[in-house]
Amino acid sequence: MTLDTTPRIADPDTLFALLVEAHRGLDAEASRRLDARLVLLLANHIGDMEVLRQAIALAREAG
Repeated sequence: MTLDTTPRIADPDTLFALLVEAHRGLDAEASRRLDARLVLLLANHIGDMEVLRQAIALAREAG
């Protein structure tokens, strides 16, 4: 399987608002832990190691 980067989020503004709200009131370390847990939950949902490798490589290139 190949990483699909086609935009598929119907309402990206709502997603952004959810992410901002999830981080509200957290210090920097708690915010990083939240991000890490979210990444692991979504990676588990994806479940395809090749897709995850592609996503990690793409994220590193963009950063």
